[in-house]
Amino acid sequence: MNQPTKLDTAQNDSPPPGMRVFHAMAMIFVATLLISNAIAVKIIAFAGFTLPAGIICFPIAYIFGDTLTEVYGYSKTRSVIWWGFFCLAGMSLFFWLATLLPAAPFWKDQEGFAKLFGFVPRIAASSFVAYLIGEFLNSFVLSKLKIKTAGKHFWLRAVASTLVGQAADSVVFNFLAFAGIFPFHDLIAIALSGYILKSLYEVLALPFTIIVVRWLKRKEGVDTFDVGVNYTPFKIEPT
Repeated sequence: MNQPTKLDTAQNDSPPPGMRVFHAMAMIFVATLLISNAIAVKIIAFAGFTLPAGIICFPIAYIFGDTLTEVYGYSKTRSVIWWGFFCLAGMSLFFWLATLLPAAPFWKDQEGFAKLFGFVPRIAASSFVAYLIGEFLNSFVLSKLKIKTAGKHFWLRAVASTLVGQAADSVVFNFLAFAGIFPFHDLIAIALSGYILKSLYEVLALPFTIIVVRWLKRKEGVDTFDVGVNYTPFKIEPT
């Protein structure tokens, strides 16, 4: 009778070199994405701007997107972006299904719940498209600039990629979601105000981002350069 093989569980449970913190970083990225979209249903007034409340959290997703690309490379970040997209789509679907379920007779908040979590196809589709375009542009620009600068001037690469990605996200979302609803000049004002504040947010957070990137590179022992990588966004790999 064959005896079961005894495995060294401590050794097998250890993450491979260069991947010790990757999954934690990926989960934080996805969590900030989901939280920002969930709280975006509230519109806030801040410093003369009128914006979705998601602005307090959404730029963090870009910060972690920069960090993932800088340390682990475009290919790994591409997978995280897609899995984040699937999580966001699943969250929106279950929010919508929850609004369709009949409320208990004693529960009187159905109308408010439906307003907050009801599925609005145009808004959801606009958010999904803007997220994908913005995040992939952010990762692509940072990756390309890292090669051009030979890994130097991370601050410059992080700011440049953020400006490009956030610009695409703001323009795509607002025009897909609100074209024909708001006047054109109002759309420009909303997109521009969101872009300015989100970009400023990330610039102010840059010292923290630099600290995290340096710590990760030491911890993981990796510093990926995407030489010869396939930059197509339409490829999903297990992470």
